This record gives sequence, C-alpha cells and structure tokens, in this order.
Amino acid sequence: MSDEPQQQGWAPRDPSAAGPGSSPDGKDASGKGASGKRPRRAGRRRLLPTWRMVLGGLLFCAFVLVLGFIVGYKIVDIPAANVAATAQSNVYLYADGTQIARDGEVNRENIKLAQVPLSVQRAVLAAEDRGFYNEPAVDPQGMVRAAWNTATGKGTQGGSTITQQYVKNYYLGQEQTIVRKTKEFFIAIKLNREQTKGQILQGYLNTSYFGRNAYGIQAAAQAYYGKNVQDLSTAEGAYLASLLNAPSEFDVVLHPDNRPAAVARWNYVLDGMVKENWLSPAARAGARFPVPGKVRHSTIGLSGQRGYIVQAVEEYLAGSRIIDEKTLASGGYRITTTLERKKQNALGKAVEDQVTSQLDSDRPADRDVRVGAASIDPESGHVVAMYGGIDYTRQYVNNATRRDYQVGSTFKPFVFASAVDNGSQTQNGRRITPNTVYDGDNHHMVEGPDGSTGYDPANEDDVDYGPIPVRTATDKSVNAVYAQMAQDVGPATVRDTAVALGLPGNTPDLSPYPSIALGPATPSVLDMAGAYATLANHGMRNPYTLVKKISKNGTTLALPRPTTKQAVSREAADTTTSILQSVVESGTGTAARAAGRPAAGKTGTAEDDKAAWFAGYTPNLTTVVAIMGADPKTARQKPLYGALGQARINGGGAPAQIWGQYTAAALQGTAPAHFELQLEDGAEEAAPPDGQQSDGPGTPSASQSPGGRGQTQGQTSEGQDQGRSQGQTGGRTQGQTQGGRTNGGTDGGQSQTPTQGRSQGQTAEGRTQGQSQGQSDGGTDTGGGDTGGGSADGGTSTGADGPGGGGPPGDTGGGTHDTGAHPPAPDQGHTRPRD
Repeated sequence: MSDEPQQQGWAPRDPSAAGPGSSPDGKDASGKGASGKRPRRAGRRRLLPTWRMVLGGLLFCAFVLVLGFIVGYKIVDIPAANVAATAQSNVYLYADGTQIARDGEVNRENIKLAQVPLSVQRAVLAAEDRGFYNEPAVDPQGMVRAAWNTATGKGTQGGSTITQQYVKNYYLGQEQTIVRKTKEFFIAIKLNREQTKGQILQGYLNTSYFGRNAYGIQAAAQAYYGKNVQDLSTAEGAYLASLLNAPSEFDVVLHPDNRPAAVARWNYVLDGMVKENWLSPAARAGARFPVPGKVRHSTIGLSGQRGYIVQAVEEYLAGSRIIDEKTLASGGYRITTTLERKKQNALGKAVEDQVTSQLDSDRPADRDVRVGAASIDPESGHVVAMYGGIDYTRQYVNNATRRDYQVGSTFKPFVFASAVDNGSQTQNGRRITPNTVYDGDNHHMVEGPDGSTGYDPANEDDVDYGPIPVRTATDKSVNAVYAQMAQDVGPATVRDTAVALGLPGNTPDLSPYPSIALGPATPSVLDMAGAYATLANHGMRNPYTLVKKISKNGTTLALPRPTTKQAVSREAADTTTSILQSVVESGTGTAARAAGRPAAGKTGTAEDDKAAWFAGYTPNLTTVVAIMGADPKTARQKPLYGALGQARINGGGAPAQIWGQYTAAALQGTAPAHFELQLEDGAEEAAPPDGQQSDGPGTPSASQSPGGRGQTQGQTSEGQDQGRSQGQTGGRTQGQTQGGRTNGGTDGGQSQTPTQGRSQGQTAEGRTQGQSQGQSDGGTDTGGGDTGGGSADGGTSTGADGPGGGGPPGDTGGGTHDTGAHPPAPDQGHTRPRD
C-alpha cells in the first residue's frame, strides 16, 4: 500500500478523531457546529433578545438622543419676548353675548434684583427651586415625573426649574404641550449659557404671576401689603413666595376658608429656608403669619357684581381643570357664561329692595350684613344668576362661593331624602315617611341600636312638641326629630347622600354624627343651590356650570361634557319636595309664596344667628339666599341680632322675601309649572290613631293622661283636603285663628277654655291644610297678620307680624329655629347651628 495520504474527500471522517477544541457533538469551542454556523435557539429562548440585540438597541437610542439634542439645540433659538409678557384682558359675556366685564390691564412693574431683599429672594428659591444656583438649568427627571403625573390623571404637575419657568413666562406661553416643553428645554439650556443666574432670577421675579392681577414681585408687594418690595419682611416675602404655587387659592383675604392650606404652604417655605441655612431657627420660631391687606389693585370695570362674576368664573375654570389660573391670566380669552342678564338684574334688585335699602347706618348691626345668592336651572345645571356682595370694589369676598357659614336647618331635607332613598326605618322598625311619628320633645335623647347616644339636641326656644309627624316636624324645623332620624338612617349614610346631591366631599364640618342633621356644615350658597337643584330635578344631578363657551383668537376650546347621574331615587327626591311644599305653604317659609308659583323650600339659621338661609325651588328654577354677619374690618363672623331693625334675622324673613321677589321676576312671562311628583309608598297614609305608639324610641303614645295629648291627621292630594288637629288638656286654654279657621277660640283673637288645640287652614292648588298653635295662661293674645304661637302669663300681647313667644319676627309659629344655647354634643367638637 502506498504511503501517500488519501485525497481529502475520499477518506471517511471518524467522529472520534475530532480535532483539538472540538466536542463530541461536533461543536467547536465557540459553540458553532461543524459547518461553522451557530445553531438556532429553540423553545422560549427564541423570544428573548440576544445581548447583541440589547446592546445594539441601546447604542441606537443613544445615537438618536444625541442626534436629537444636537439638532434641537441648533434649530431652537431664544425668541423675542412673547405677547403674554404684556398680557391681554379677558372678556366675560352673558349667555346672550352681551358684555359683563373685562378683567382689566396687566399690573406689572419691573425692578432690579438688587432691590429685592436677600431674604425674599431666598424665600422664592425655598418655594420653587432650592438648587437654583448649583444645579443645571433643566431638570429632566422632574420633567419626566411631571409628564407622568399629568398623563396618569394626578393633575398638571410642576417639574420645572426657575430657569424653565422664566422661559415659559417670558418667551413662550402657559399651554401644556409637548412642543412647548421641548422648546422650553432647549431655550433654558441656551439661556443658562448666555445669562447669569442673577439675570435669570431677576427676570423670573418680574414675570411671575402672584394673583390679584399682579405680575412681578414689586406689583405683588403693593397688591398684598401696600409697600415696595425692598420693605418686605422675611415673613411677608415667604407668603408672596407661597402664592407662586396657587396665586388666588392661597389668598386668605379672598378665600378665608383656604387659610389652613395657605399657612401650611407658608410654613413649608420658611422650613425650607431653615433647612438650607438661609434662616436661623430662632428667627423661624419668631415668625408670625403676615395676613395681607385688602385687594388694592385697580378694579375699574369690576365694580358691582361684575368682579364677583369674574372671580367665580376664574375659580370654576381652574377648579374644573379647563384652564389653569396662570394660563387664564395670560389673557386673550372670550368667555361666554351661563348667566342670564334678566335674572341677574332681578336678583340684584330683590336684594336691594329687601335688604340693602333697609340698612341704617345708625344701627351698628346693619354694618355687619352681607348677602349671597345663587340661582340654577335644575334641568341643565346652568347658573343663571349670582349675587356676591354689595360691590366687588368695596367687599372682595364672594358671599356666593365662600364656604365658612353654617347652613343650619336647610340641611334637614338631605336627611329625609337619605331616609327614603335607603328605605330606612325607625328604631322601632317602621319605615320613615312624611307621616312617621317621632318624639319632638325638647332635649329628647337620641337613641341608637345599643341605647342612648348621649346626644340630646334642644329645640328652638326649648319647645316640647310631643309626638309629631315628620311633615309637621319639617314645617316647624324640630331638631329632636331630625337628629333621631339621622341616627336611624345612619350619619355616614346621610353624609353620602348630601355629597351625592351636590355638596363637595371636603365640605368643612360635614361629619358623620347625628348632629349632622342640624346643619353645622359650611358649604357655599352655590353648593347648596346645586344640591337643591338635584331635588328639583327628581333626584337627577347635573353638576352646575358657569361657562357655556370659551375661545381665544377665534379658536373655540373644548369644554368637558356634562355628566348626569341619578343621585337619589325619584321617589326620594319627590317625597322630599312634597314636605318642602308644606314648609312654603304653611311652615316657616310662607314669605316665599310671594313668588306666586308652586314652590318648595326650607329655612335655616346658623349658630348664634350668624347667618340665615332660605333654599327653595320651583319645578324650573332653584335659588338659595343667605344673609351673613361679618365685621367689616376684621371679617370675623358676627351675630345678626338687631340687624334690619329686627330682634332676629331668620330664614323665613329677608332671605325668603328675596327669594319670593326674585323668583316672581325671573319667571315673569312664563306659565306656572306644577310639580309632577312620584311619592314613596305610604307618603299619604294617616298618622297612627289615638293610643298607638309613635315611631320614635321612648316616645309616649299619641294619646295619654295626664297631659291629655292627642293627635290625628288625615291627608290626600290633588284637589282634596288635608288637615291636622291636636288637643291637650291640663287646665290651660288656647285658641287661634289662621287662614279663616278657628279652633278653641274666636276670629281675631284667642280666648281661654279648658282645652288647648291647634289647627290651620290653607289652600293651595285645590287642597287644604291647616295648623297653628298658641298658648295663654291667665291672659289673652290677639294678633293679625302672621302671629306666632307665643305665650303670655297674666298679660296681653297684640300685634301684626310680631315675634310671638320670643320667636323671630315675621316667622310663624314661634320656635321655628334650632337652639344654640346649649353646649355642643359630645360627638362633635364644634357649636351647633340653630334652625
């Protein structure tokens, strides 16, 4: 055999004779097969990117970012100052297109940075950008965080350095767009290379908006403290710095209810200065919150109601996140409101006729009188009229939108609506209807499933009513009944119903205790109008709106679509309406009958008579009116005793009179609308017969001895009669006439007999209903007009529209309010409202 090796390709390949570095499976050390190719990955590994793919992707992204940065930096130049640097005015219009107001010219005065005290400069840095002098001009991480918060619905968030904010203020605009943010990024970088930090801070302080139409720190110093910026103290500078976050919201003069949030922001600024060693702990401890002065900027064109309207619309747009405050302040917007000029004028005239013209400078209490009112179309939710105060140039707080006065018994309908909506029962297991009988005695202890709650609310003038149906208790605003009802329904459930109807969930003192029924909560007049509008709309809630259309430079902006929701069942809303009709027909709100239309409503009075309310509605118009007491210098809430020449101001007086006059004028020329009600089952049933136990826990039977109380009731509707009577024996006598009927007495007066009775006659839309009460012991009481059920021992009292039994003048029945003369309930840490 030849020693020549065989030609390659002819000899067979022996797998066992693999070369060095080879594996038995034929792969070499690199993992490749005999053919030199990498084998394909199988299974789930095919779905995972290789390290080469990951590295390539990262390198590509880095290349794109670097290229984008270079291109952006080259093509984005620092522009000239924008038009917003000399902002335009906004125009506000009635629904018919006629002009309400312009919000005035821009208030700005540029200054040098050297004029700003160092402590004020540092306060601004502590509030907005503590690393300003040591960090880059842009904050990419903050921008990403802000974009994420905005995209996920957490609101428009900050994330910009002072340099970026200055670029936005002076060179660009306030719109929230990717294009604007991109330009802001590059301009800030270039500006930081071309200007010093001091120049940038100076520009920022001169262009920032501080509220009160003040642009720049100098204008703000004048607007809030009436002094030049160089005279500001550290505390004052910290307050102005805190305004940059939310200018009008933190203005404690315009929004006294927001003071806690403003003080918290002020504390944040000062604490930041201490942290940065810009303020000593001792100086920090000695700082006191510097309450700013009254609004000082020019209000030409905003006198009368115009300024209140502009303020309310701006707050609505910002609160609804339609346009933020700083963007709106840049100007150029044309805003068509929902306000109707005819109704707006009618509301102003009603306040003038019933209150303003009656004020006397010689009466000290008259100087404390404030009026707020709001009117809503319940079907659309449009605010058609609003009264904010005597004059925006004289009193800047809007009484229609402030949230710091108790609503009193105007809250009670929410308790009853909640009871019907939830099918609630008394402690004895009887379903709550207008005819459910409760114990109405003064200081009746509220009972829960486990016995006494320790809460025993007082009735107005400490009146004992005995067993009384809910309808009558509503007419007379009996606290004992409604506190027990709130316990029966569940205070937390009552709160949920009030919020569903339209009260803001963060309303102060809207706390889940039985005392919630007495109205210690402090929603605004506008909030209450929205909630009552839901009742008028058969339980369907249309959140109120103040704006119909908004445009800028001919382009119309999108408004959020109105969302309607069935807040409570129709039966709950309509049955509530039925008992509130009784309040207007024969209860504490009879002055509202001046409207000349079918109406429903409720009176209310705050603790110590610091506010009086009337909330009412016809089928197509809801209006709430409040008279408030406030010191003209300190703004501290004051009782209204003696105002308008009356011993007391109550909801059935001037507020109901304003409501009646306004409603008649606002609806003039339209056909009267009647309520179309679907009542809950049993709403028309009779009260328990004599001898049957009432529904309230621990309540005596409807007929008992001694004392001899008894009560019967019968009622129908739609053209039938309704009446109530009650008799009592015990050695006293009483009789009173009203509405042409007499019980136990003679027309025109009262006479003493061995019995006591009450009755009332009244007709409205073909039905009759009656009730009245009086009492005497050894005397005679004769009255005409509205006569309260007062008492006299050994004497005589005669008068037309007299107070009656110590009750409010002009308010029938004497004792229609809830007393506030007793300490707060153990379940609640604040005082309780009356009526």
